[in-house]
Amino acid sequence: MLSNLISQLQMMIDRIFLGRLDIIYMSAVGNATSPVWTTMSFVYSLSMGASILISQAVGANDLKKAKEYSAAMLKYHNIVPVFLFFFWMFFSPFVFKLMGVSENVMPHCVNYTRIYAPVFLIVGFGAAYGVIFQTSNYTKPLVIYGLIRSLLNIFLDYVLIFGNFGFPRMEINGAALGTTIAEYVGSVYLLAVVIIQRNKFFTGPGLKEIFRAKILPYFSSVKLGVNSALEDLLWNLGNLSIIKILNKIDERAAGVYSMVFTVEVVFVVIIGALGSGTLTVSGEATGAKDLNMFRKVVNTSLKWSFCVAAAALIFVSIFPRFTLSLFTIDKSVIESSVLYIILVAANLFGKSTNIIAGSGIRGYGNTKWMLITQAFGTVDVVLIALLCVFVFKLGMLGVFIAVLFDEAFRAVVNFVKYKKIQF
Repeated sequence: MLSNLISQLQMMIDRIFLGRLDIIYMSAVGNATSPVWTTMSFVYSLSMGASILISQAVGANDLKKAKEYSAAMLKYHNIVPVFLFFFWMFFSPFVFKLMGVSENVMPHCVNYTRIYAPVFLIVGFGAAYGVIFQTSNYTKPLVIYGLIRSLLNIFLDYVLIFGNFGFPRMEINGAALGTTIAEYVGSVYLLAVVIIQRNKFFTGPGLKEIFRAKILPYFSSVKLGVNSALEDLLWNLGNLSIIKILNKIDERAAGVYSMVFTVEVVFVVIIGALGSGTLTVSGEATGAKDLNMFRKVVNTSLKWSFCVAAAALIFVSIFPRFTLSLFTIDKSVIESSVLYIILVAANLFGKSTNIIAGSGIRGYGNTKWMLITQAFGTVDVVLIALLCVFVFKLGMLGVFIAVLFDEAFRAVVNFVKYKKIQF
């Protein structure tokens, strides 16, 4: 939770720097990072199958099987990210044209993406070791990792975006370069931790086990994880469709959307971290056939996530203009976004239920259910957004209404499904 929160605060500061330069940069970052993260999160979500299987093996006291899954993941999980690196280096303009990015914003999107693309070369490594840290119940180094990466990124943003300490003023390109350098430095730290504190990772394999790993355990984890990866992909495709709709409204609309949801994501990473813990421990409870522990874990996480959602709603309702003023000095943008930021905070209650109940359902081993509900949700949110924006002429408000309805409906469906789980 601390690691994710630190990272998100770094991303927020990154956008504060850019947004205060020009709201067009917020549109560029929103347009660029959405499709890039769609593919990157696919890789992370694909590793979720291994996380479930390793956790269940730990719960069943079968560490040999747990290490087989870990070794296979470390050996084979970087194949897809390498292809994604080449894709974003050479085909990003095509993607942005499909998204309806304006000619004014397009160059910024392409440059940002190409500078950031080398991060894909280490994504497989990061996803694999993230699973090993989590399933070994040893996540403290992730906090230090987050601090190193985020503090370095903030410093590099200050230097490269604004051209301080004799460096050239790179603006949005400087933001991308600072993030890329910080990601690599953070990965070096994680690798050092794995080597030096190897005994802490009881689900982590040795070098011999990695080299000898067969591909079948990896296929088993991918078979389970692909549903989560496709689920995440569908969510991101829905988000990309929303951004395309926003680009039809105004070239600044995507910037406002990105600004408002950047605030939401600060709270979502806390809830998401509760979801990660829920996935791991509910998986262990499933392996041990302990329904009582399974229920306790999910119910406790739900209560805490609702507390986070309530805190977020109270804060942004009291200080909406102050929060928005961190990202832009344009008073007209601030005033027009007050309602949107409050609606997004209210949306956290539905999102909390989907994240936590969904993690329990996945920990149980049922990843197909979440894929099905997300497939419905993606179609649902896009159709409602199109209806509200182009038929009822509600503009940006129609987009936020669609998002709220989608999260609320799926929250009810997923919670009912979770309550029906029996061992």
